[in-house]
Amino acid sequence: MKLLYNANLYTLDEKNPRASAILIDGERILAVGEKERLESLAHGKVERQDLQGKTILPGLTDAHLHLQHYALGLTKVDCETQTKAECLQRVAERVKNTKPGEWVFGHGWNQNEWTDQSGWPTVGELDALAPNNPVYLTAKSLHAGWVNSSALKFANITNETPDPKNGAIQRDAQGNATGILLETAMRLVSANLPVATAQEIENAIEQAQPILWKLGLTGVHDFDRRDSFMALQSLHARGKLKLRVNKNIPVESVEEAHALGLRTGFGDDWLWIGSVKAFMDGALGPHTAAMFQPYEDEPNNKGILNMDGEELFELARKAADVGLSMTVHAIGDRANHEVLNAYAQLRSYETQNHLPHLRHRIEHVQILHPDDAPRLAQLNVVASMQPIHATSDMLAADRFWGERSTLAYAWRNQLDHGVTLAFGSDAPVESPNPFWGLHAAVTRRRADGSPSAEGWRPDQKISLAEALSAYTLGAAYAANAEQRLGKLAENYLADLIVLDEDIFSIDPHDIRSLSACATMLGGAWVRQA
Repeated sequence: MKLLYNANLYTLDEKNPRASAILIDGERILAVGEKERLESLAHGKVERQDLQGKTILPGLTDAHLHLQHYALGLTKVDCETQTKAECLQRVAERVKNTKPGEWVFGHGWNQNEWTDQSGWPTVGELDALAPNNPVYLTAKSLHAGWVNSSALKFANITNETPDPKNGAIQRDAQGNATGILLETAMRLVSANLPVATAQEIENAIEQAQPILWKLGLTGVHDFDRRDSFMALQSLHARGKLKLRVNKNIPVESVEEAHALGLRTGFGDDWLWIGSVKAFMDGALGPHTAAMFQPYEDEPNNKGILNMDGEELFELARKAADVGLSMTVHAIGDRANHEVLNAYAQLRSYETQNHLPHLRHRIEHVQILHPDDAPRLAQLNVVASMQPIHATSDMLAADRFWGERSTLAYAWRNQLDHGVTLAFGSDAPVESPNPFWGLHAAVTRRRADGSPSAEGWRPDQKISLAEALSAYTLGAAYAANAEQRLGKLAENYLADLIVLDEDIFSIDPHDIRSLSACATMLGGAWVRQA
């Protein structure tokens, strides 16, 4: 047994919200309360630990993360810079240390945030730096790629190559490929890239775990595909998986899942099946999020809608028949509208066929039409959102969506309607640091304090307690794990983090600088100061 005492516990258990000690028996919590009472419950060999007044929280969960891509991406060029010049300089430095002919990979650029240019980067800028290496740099949104001529040649992309369905090869006024690939056009390159081996993926995830523990994460909802699932299963079999993983499966596998009778929740306390993931549209940055009205700077562009609500319902029906819930990427207001239409049909289908009303989700919910704002709550759909997107995207949202941004990243609005929020990062699109997300949720400000002391569209701020709930209770509910995860209570899994400071007492702007000085999973310390 372990007895942690002289601590400042925020349990997130409404029946017992504060305590000073916690008693752990094996993987689970035996009791939470005051040291004297817990001492009377302790028996056998007891390891007592004085926390010296430090704060304990339930372990945090990132409800939307691409674990394989994040782990492998730790070795890529960091292209998230304030200027295009700095991004190019980082690429040039990597090229110097790369053999001719080898690929140079990077991630994180966002042309909307560069202060030294307006508009998209070009193939020529990369050609000047890397004439002898193919270069592939994914945008921060993961919905656009920037390549040089060597990469275009590798993918057999010419000026005459037709745009793929739901994608575009960007071209200049003369019809020449610019080096920017949007949405599915990225696959023309990525589908033929050197593939990481199963062992490389497994190693990368194992090495990423300590980074996530330091950030305060004890669980993730993974949105990567088969290779990630295989690596996670292998890690688990070797006893090396030390994160709680809710594993979502891609929509193209729904037929196989249906044939197998695979159900949401199948698995154990470490690795279990989540939902079927579909894509309804693109993203704000590359102007591919599907909108009812055009982008402010492109009067003929309403984004890309991958399918309508009827098509999504047909996929969702097959999943529901075997007990698989759905989760759908939807960013634009038109995309969210179509998903909600499909979910309305799905709820009727579930009722008519005496099927359980599963916990369906929408990933991102970045902007809603006012008429759709109450519908997630009405349909009991989880809003899986990433608060750090708001502070990253605020300037672009105002610029490209204008006053429609009143209902962009609208956490307060959704909570007031009665929605369950599950917060994450979409890493590697953003940092998986949940304290950055908490900071964004309660301040709606960037690290430098911009745009103001009140924050961007401050009416959508939420309280720290509400934001923490979205990283714990909400994430557990979305993963059908609320009976074992999300709070510090009797018989719950002993997943917790220790902070040097009381998160509820510091200036909200300082939340961003916090990290876990210790992390426990299943009653065992995986990180200690």
